[in-house]
Amino acid sequence: MEKKKINITALQFCAAIGDIKQNKSKVTKLLSTVKNTDIIILPEVWTVGWSCNKFINSAEEVNNSEIIDFLSQLAKEKNANIIGGSFITKKNNKYYNTCPVINRNGELIATYDKMHLYSYYGCNEGKYLTEGESPILVEIEGIKIGLTICYDIRFPEIYREYRKSGADILINVAAWSYSKPIPWEMMTKSRAIENQTFMIAVNQYGTIEEKDYNLGHSRIIDYNGNVLSEILNGEGIINADLNLEEMYTFRDKCTILNDIKKTYEVKTL
Repeated sequence: MEKKKINITALQFCAAIGDIKQNKSKVTKLLSTVKNTDIIILPEVWTVGWSCNKFINSAEEVNNSEIIDFLSQLAKEKNANIIGGSFITKKNNKYYNTCPVINRNGELIATYDKMHLYSYYGCNEGKYLTEGESPILVEIEGIKIGLTICYDIRFPEIYREYRKSGADILINVAAWSYSKPIPWEMMTKSRAIENQTFMIAVNQYGTIEEKDYNLGHSRIIDYNGNVLSEILNGEGIINADLNLEEMYTFRDKCTILNDIKKTYEVKTL
Protein backbone atom coordinates (compact mmCIF):
# COMPACT_ATOMS: atom_id res chain seq x y z
CA MET A 1 0.00 0.00 0.00
CA GLU A 2 1.30 3.44 -0.92
CA LYS A 3 1.60 5.94 1.88
CA LYS A 4 -0.19 8.56 -0.15
CA LYS A 5 -3.66 6.96 0.01
CA ILE A 6 -5.48 4.87 2.56
CA ASN A 7 -9.04 3.52 2.84
CA ILE A 8 -10.81 3.83 6.19
CA THR A 9 -13.89 1.95 7.41
CA ALA A 10 -15.55 2.78 10.74
CA LEU A 11 -18.46 1.13 12.54
CA GLN A 12 -21.26 2.90 14.42
CA PHE A 13 -23.63 0.76 16.47
CA CYS A 14 -25.51 0.39 19.74
CA ALA A 15 -23.62 -1.88 22.12
CA ALA A 16 -25.71 -4.23 24.24
CA ILE A 17 -24.97 -3.41 27.88
CA GLY A 18 -22.80 -6.09 29.46
CA ASP A 19 -23.22 -8.58 26.60
CA ILE A 20 -19.83 -9.18 24.99
CA LYS A 21 -21.06 -12.12 22.92
CA GLN A 22 -23.87 -10.13 21.33
CA ASN A 23 -21.59 -7.19 20.63
CA LYS A 24 -19.00 -9.39 18.94
CA SER A 25 -21.76 -10.83 16.75
CA LYS A 26 -22.87 -7.33 15.80
CA VAL A 27 -19.35 -6.35 14.75
CA THR A 28 -19.05 -9.50 12.65
CA LYS A 29 -22.38 -8.81 10.94
CA LEU A 30 -21.58 -5.17 10.19
CA LEU A 31 -18.25 -6.18 8.66
CA SER A 32 -19.70 -9.02 6.59
CA THR A 33 -19.85 -6.93 3.40
CA VAL A 34 -16.63 -4.96 3.95
CA LYS A 35 -13.82 -5.70 1.49
CA ASN A 36 -10.56 -4.06 0.45
CA THR A 37 -10.16 -1.60 3.29
CA ASP A 38 -6.91 -0.69 5.02
CA ILE A 39 -8.05 0.24 8.51
CA ILE A 40 -11.20 -0.74 10.43
CA ILE A 41 -12.16 1.35 13.47
CA LEU A 42 -14.60 0.49 16.28
CA PRO A 43 -16.14 2.79 18.95
CA GLU A 44 -15.26 3.13 22.63
CA VAL A 45 -16.21 0.28 25.02
CA TRP A 46 -18.18 -1.47 22.29
CA THR A 47 -17.64 -4.70 24.22
CA VAL A 48 -19.94 -3.85 27.16
CA GLY A 49 -21.47 -0.47 26.29
CA TRP A 50 -21.23 2.70 28.35
CA SER A 51 -22.07 1.31 31.77
CA CYS A 52 -19.28 2.00 34.24
CA ASN A 53 -20.50 -0.55 36.78
CA LYS A 54 -20.03 -3.26 34.15
CA PHE A 55 -16.43 -2.33 33.44
CA ILE A 56 -14.54 -4.23 36.13
CA ASN A 57 -16.24 -7.58 35.57
CA SER A 58 -15.45 -7.37 31.85
CA ALA A 59 -11.76 -6.54 32.32
CA GLU A 60 -9.08 -8.69 30.69
CA GLU A 61 -5.32 -8.76 30.68
CA VAL A 62 -4.03 -7.78 27.25
CA ASN A 63 -1.87 -10.89 26.89
CA ASN A 64 -4.80 -13.18 27.73
CA SER A 65 -7.74 -11.50 26.07
CA GLU A 66 -10.84 -12.82 24.33
CA ILE A 67 -11.29 -9.41 22.71
CA ILE A 68 -7.75 -9.30 21.31
CA ASP A 69 -8.18 -12.83 19.95
CA PHE A 70 -11.47 -11.81 18.30
CA LEU A 71 -10.00 -8.68 16.72
CA SER A 72 -6.88 -10.57 15.62
CA GLN A 73 -8.99 -13.11 13.76
CA LEU A 74 -11.04 -10.33 12.14
CA ALA A 75 -7.87 -8.57 11.00
CA LYS A 76 -6.62 -11.69 9.27
CA GLU A 77 -10.00 -12.47 7.70
CA LYS A 78 -10.40 -8.94 6.34
CA ASN A 79 -6.70 -8.40 5.60
CA ALA A 80 -7.03 -5.06 7.38
CA ASN A 81 -5.47 -3.23 10.28
CA ILE A 82 -7.88 -2.75 13.17
CA ILE A 83 -8.11 0.07 15.68
CA GLY A 84 -10.28 -1.77 18.13
CA GLY A 85 -12.21 1.05 19.76
CA SER A 86 -11.66 0.30 23.41
CA PHE A 87 -12.24 -2.32 26.05
CA ILE A 88 -11.45 -2.58 29.75
CA THR A 89 -8.06 -3.98 30.68
CA LYS A 90 -6.41 -4.95 33.95
CA LYS A 91 -2.75 -4.27 34.74
CA ASN A 92 -1.12 -4.55 38.16
CA ASN A 93 -4.51 -4.53 39.91
CA LYS A 94 -5.56 -1.35 38.11
CA TYR A 95 -8.15 -0.99 35.37
CA TYR A 96 -7.90 1.03 32.17
CA ASN A 97 -10.00 2.05 29.16
CA THR A 98 -7.70 0.70 26.45
CA CYS A 99 -7.59 1.07 22.67
CA PRO A 100 -5.82 -1.86 20.94
CA VAL A 101 -4.21 -1.65 17.50
CA ILE A 102 -3.80 -4.84 15.45
CA ASN A 103 -2.07 -5.21 12.11
CA ARG A 104 -3.15 -7.19 9.05
CA ASN A 105 -1.34 -10.27 10.35
CA GLY A 106 -3.41 -10.26 13.51
CA GLU A 107 -0.56 -9.01 15.70
CA LEU A 108 -1.16 -6.54 18.53
CA ILE A 109 1.22 -3.65 17.79
CA ALA A 110 0.10 -0.95 20.25
CA THR A 111 -2.30 -0.03 23.04
CA TYR A 112 -3.40 3.38 24.25
CA ASP A 113 -4.93 3.92 27.71
CA LYS A 114 -7.46 6.77 27.92
CA MET A 115 -5.78 9.73 29.62
CA HIS A 116 -8.86 11.73 30.64
CA LEU A 117 -11.68 9.96 32.50
CA TYR A 118 -15.14 11.52 32.41
CA SER A 119 -16.74 11.84 35.85
CA TYR A 120 -19.42 14.52 35.59
CA TYR A 121 -23.21 14.75 35.34
CA GLY A 122 -23.79 11.29 36.75
CA CYS A 123 -20.92 9.56 34.95
CA ASN A 124 -18.24 8.08 37.20
CA GLU A 125 -15.58 6.59 34.94
CA GLY A 126 -12.83 7.85 37.23
CA LYS A 127 -14.25 5.85 40.16
CA TYR A 128 -13.52 2.57 38.39
CA LEU A 129 -10.58 3.24 36.09
CA THR A 130 -7.06 4.65 36.15
CA GLU A 131 -5.82 7.36 33.78
CA GLY A 132 -3.35 6.43 31.07
CA GLU A 133 0.14 7.87 31.31
CA SER A 134 0.92 9.12 27.82
CA PRO A 135 -0.33 9.64 24.24
CA ILE A 136 0.48 6.88 21.76
CA LEU A 137 1.40 7.62 18.14
CA VAL A 138 1.25 4.34 16.23
CA GLU A 139 2.69 3.79 12.76
CA ILE A 140 0.65 1.60 10.43
CA GLU A 141 2.32 0.83 7.10
CA GLY A 142 4.15 4.16 7.06
CA ILE A 143 1.20 6.26 8.27
CA LYS A 144 1.36 7.86 11.71
CA ILE A 145 -1.86 7.81 13.72
CA GLY A 146 -2.61 9.57 17.02
CA LEU A 147 -5.02 7.71 19.31
CA THR A 148 -7.56 9.29 21.67
CA ILE A 149 -10.73 8.16 23.42
CA CYS A 150 -13.92 10.19 23.91
CA TYR A 151 -13.36 12.83 26.66
CA ASP A 152 -9.76 13.26 25.44
CA ILE A 153 -11.20 15.39 22.64
CA ARG A 154 -11.78 18.27 25.06
CA PHE A 155 -8.01 18.62 25.49
CA PRO A 156 -6.49 20.08 22.30
CA GLU A 157 -3.02 19.85 23.81
CA ILE A 158 -2.82 16.09 23.17
CA TYR A 159 -3.72 16.55 19.49
CA ARG A 160 -1.20 19.33 19.00
CA GLU A 161 1.53 17.11 20.44
CA TYR A 162 0.51 14.35 18.02
CA ARG A 163 0.75 16.77 15.10
CA LYS A 164 4.14 18.05 16.23
CA SER A 165 5.26 14.41 16.41
CA GLY A 166 4.28 13.83 12.78
CA ALA A 167 0.70 12.56 12.91
CA ASP A 168 -1.05 12.06 9.57
CA ILE A 169 -4.38 10.98 11.07
CA LEU A 170 -6.04 11.69 14.41
CA ILE A 171 -8.60 9.27 15.80
CA ASN A 172 -11.16 9.59 18.58
CA VAL A 173 -13.24 6.54 19.50
CA ALA A 174 -16.17 7.46 21.72
CA ALA A 175 -19.36 6.71 23.59
CA TRP A 176 -20.51 10.34 23.47
CA SER A 177 -23.85 11.35 24.94
CA TYR A 178 -26.76 12.75 22.91
CA SER A 179 -26.90 15.66 25.40
CA LYS A 180 -23.71 17.23 23.98
CA PRO A 181 -24.17 17.39 20.19
CA ILE A 182 -22.67 20.86 19.70
CA PRO A 183 -19.32 20.12 21.41
CA TRP A 184 -19.03 16.90 19.36
CA GLU A 185 -19.82 18.74 16.12
CA MET A 186 -17.41 21.56 16.81
CA MET A 187 -14.48 19.75 18.42
CA THR A 188 -14.22 16.92 15.89
CA LYS A 189 -13.82 19.51 13.13
CA SER A 190 -11.61 21.80 15.18
CA ARG A 191 -9.06 19.08 15.95
CA ALA A 192 -8.74 18.46 12.20
CA ILE A 193 -8.51 22.10 11.13
CA GLU A 194 -6.13 23.37 13.79
CA ASN A 195 -3.69 20.50 13.19
CA GLN A 196 -4.08 20.12 9.40
CA THR A 197 -4.77 16.41 9.77
CA PHE A 198 -7.48 13.95 8.88
CA MET A 199 -9.75 13.37 11.88
CA ILE A 200 -11.80 10.21 12.35
CA ALA A 201 -14.42 10.32 15.11
CA VAL A 202 -16.22 7.03 15.75
CA ASN A 203 -19.09 7.08 18.22
CA GLN A 204 -21.58 4.62 19.63
CA TYR A 205 -25.26 5.13 18.88
CA GLY A 206 -28.40 4.24 20.78
CA THR A 207 -29.83 3.52 24.20
CA ILE A 208 -27.62 3.21 27.28
CA GLU A 209 -30.46 3.17 29.78
CA GLU A 210 -33.77 4.96 30.25
CA LYS A 211 -33.51 8.59 29.15
CA ASP A 212 -29.84 8.23 28.27
CA TYR A 213 -28.35 7.30 24.92
CA ASN A 214 -25.30 7.80 22.72
CA LEU A 215 -25.31 10.44 20.01
CA GLY A 216 -23.90 8.59 17.02
CA HIS A 217 -22.74 11.07 14.35
CA SER A 218 -19.55 9.23 13.44
CA ARG A 219 -17.57 11.09 10.82
CA ILE A 220 -14.41 11.22 8.72
CA ILE A 221 -13.10 14.77 8.31
CA ASP A 222 -10.29 16.10 6.18
CA TYR A 223 -7.52 18.56 7.12
CA ASN A 224 -9.71 21.52 6.06
CA GLY A 225 -12.75 20.47 8.04
CA ASN A 226 -14.64 18.95 5.12
CA VAL A 227 -16.74 15.91 6.04
CA LEU A 228 -15.83 13.04 3.72
CA SER A 229 -18.26 10.53 5.21
CA GLU A 230 -20.63 10.48 8.18
CA ILE A 231 -23.62 8.73 9.68
CA LEU A 232 -25.89 10.69 11.99
CA ASN A 233 -28.33 8.20 13.49
CA GLY A 234 -28.67 4.43 13.49
CA GLU A 235 -26.20 1.65 13.00
CA GLY A 236 -23.96 1.34 10.00
CA ILE A 237 -20.60 1.93 8.37
CA ILE A 238 -18.76 4.99 7.10
CA ASN A 239 -15.97 4.70 4.56
CA ALA A 240 -13.59 7.09 2.81
CA ASP A 241 -10.34 7.21 0.86
CA LEU A 242 -7.84 9.58 2.43
CA ASN A 243 -5.44 11.28 0.02
CA LEU A 244 -2.42 12.07 2.14
CA GLU A 245 -0.49 13.61 -0.73
CA GLU A 246 -3.08 16.39 -0.98
CA MET A 247 -2.76 16.97 2.76
CA TYR A 248 1.04 17.23 2.55
CA THR A 249 0.75 19.71 -0.33
CA PHE A 250 -1.66 21.83 1.68
CA ARG A 251 0.66 21.80 4.70
CA ASP A 252 3.58 22.91 2.52
CA LYS A 253 1.56 25.89 1.23
CA CYS A 254 0.09 26.86 4.57
CA THR A 255 2.78 26.32 7.21
CA ILE A 256 0.77 27.46 10.23
CA LEU A 257 2.66 25.31 12.72
CA ASN A 258 5.79 27.34 11.97
CA ASP A 259 3.99 30.35 13.47
CA ILE A 260 3.58 28.80 16.92
CA LYS A 261 5.38 30.90 19.52
CA LYS A 262 7.85 29.37 21.94
CA THR A 263 5.79 30.68 24.82
CA TYR A 264 2.34 32.11 25.37
CA GLU A 265 2.98 33.43 28.85
CA VAL A 266 0.12 35.70 29.82
CA LYS A 267 0.94 39.13 31.19
CA THR A 268 -1.60 40.52 33.61
CA LEU A 269 -1.92 44.29 33.43
